Amino acid sequence: MDKNKKILNEESQRLKEDLEDLEKYIREFSSFLPLAVCMINPPKIIIDINKAFENLTGYDLLGAIGQPIKTIVIPENELNTLLSSARKERQVKSEELTIISKKNKKIPVTVSVSAREDDKNNLIGYFLAITDITEIKKAREGLEKKVEKRTEELENSRKALMNILEDVEEARKTAEDEKDKASAVVANLSDGLIVLDKEKKVFLVNPRAEEFLSVTSKKMFGKKISELEENERMGPLSKLLKEGLENVFRKEINFGVTLTLEVTTERMKIREKELGEMIVLHDITREKTIERMKTEFVSLSAHQLRTPLAAIKWTIQMLLDGDIGEITPEQREIIEKTQKSNERMIGLINDLLDVTRIEEGRYLYKPILSDLGSVVRFVINSQEDELKRKGLKLEFSKPRDNLSRVMVDVEKMRVVVQNLLENAIKYTPSGGKIKVSLKDNKTEIEFKIEDSGVGIPEDQQGRVFAKFFRGANVIRMETEGSGLGIFISKNIVEAHGGKMWFESKEGKGATFYFTIPVKKEFEEFLKEF
Repeated sequence: MDKNKKILNEESQRLKEDLEDLEKYIREFSSFLPLAVCMINPPKIIIDINKAFENLTGYDLLGAIGQPIKTIVIPENELNTLLSSARKERQVKSEELTIISKKNKKIPVTVSVSAREDDKNNLIGYFLAITDITEIKKAREGLEKKVEKRTEELENSRKALMNILEDVEEARKTAEDEKDKASAVVANLSDGLIVLDKEKKVFLVNPRAEEFLSVTSKKMFGKKISELEENERMGPLSKLLKEGLENVFRKEINFGVTLTLEVTTERMKIREKELGEMIVLHDITREKTIERMKTEFVSLSAHQLRTPLAAIKWTIQMLLDGDIGEITPEQREIIEKTQKSNERMIGLINDLLDVTRIEEGRYLYKPILSDLGSVVRFVINSQEDELKRKGLKLEFSKPRDNLSRVMVDVEKMRVVVQNLLENAIKYTPSGGKIKVSLKDNKTEIEFKIEDSGVGIPEDQQGRVFAKFFRGANVIRMETEGSGLGIFISKNIVEAHGGKMWFESKEGKGATFYFTIPVKKEFEEFLKEF
């Protein structure tokens, strides 16, 4: 998608630059030419002149453009013959004529005419090159050499002008070819593409977008997206874009199991000039189907595994309790190791089930008005033995005044704090320090946990919140772990309307933060859903 967009932007920009350079070159060359040049359309109306023409006739640019050339400089009957001959023979025709200047002065001139035709041989106008030959006529007798030289100069100027015309024609054909290429790229994109002008009105829709949205480009052209909401599929797109075109990046729109689109918007600029907006629609139906199937498989597998694991757990416990008979110390050691492995397996199954519940959007059960400080203190107390075992020092600080109350699922919030604290304990060497703090920002409560552990490698920090991620440095020191704790914690926090982030430097420890909105803000958050 990004590659196609880049190619389109580069080709459009190169084409515009080439045309602007060519127009500038023609204007500068025409202005510099001593040869008076005039351009007329088929009805013989002047559409452009150069400076030399103004000097020769006395008519300025504004006074000449839009006027019939016969009323300004050249009698109609003489001009018609010359134009007809140039068109019929398809070559430059020249003839000596007399023109009338603005001051009614008769000026003998040579008029060279070239007919302009498009690719289909349709007449689109004429170029007229007008040369003042007053002095030539006066000095013709006895100045033949000078006349020949002047004629050669005029011929060179004419050839130069014709070369310019040929360059213009070639540039026009090149521009059309580039336009056709750009159109072909847009039409054959696998992604849907909608382009809006500066007024947010649709001026281009490719076939793929028509297919996705079940609407024709003809119906969309010239309208704003919001004006098309009566269409079943345009309504959700319009609602998404109302938050601001510049804020949309890979946002999903679900039209049932048959179609899921990923929407991204991008501003179009050329040389810092705003041209409009581009809306890209990427079909992710297959990916979402696979993801849903994967989630269903994990959920089914996890549920099927829980029953035998629970049976194994109680059987092991019966062995340890001596319900089946006395066991030797050596047998007890082996059975306890088996028990720990079974508990780790049960924990992994529970984590997988939590992930599937998160992906299905049914993870929060019992949100109640709570004090986050008591939740944190409960988790810290539960980890005191492990802190002592590793010789770690933990500091917990919170405001002296009572914290603002928050609406949370206490059980799930304990999971968040426990996951963060267990990671800090697990990856901080003996003798290290962990700092936990709470800050009341009135609109939200901020939790912070800072450790002096191994930290997270910089090149892996972008994946910290992904499922099953574990840093390469921690895998070497702690082989156990599912890599799901941080993913689950982040989703719990976001389900409460909060956010989670971190700061870390390898070898210098890590600091994780999360915020939870206080009661008023949380209620407003829930209203959006």
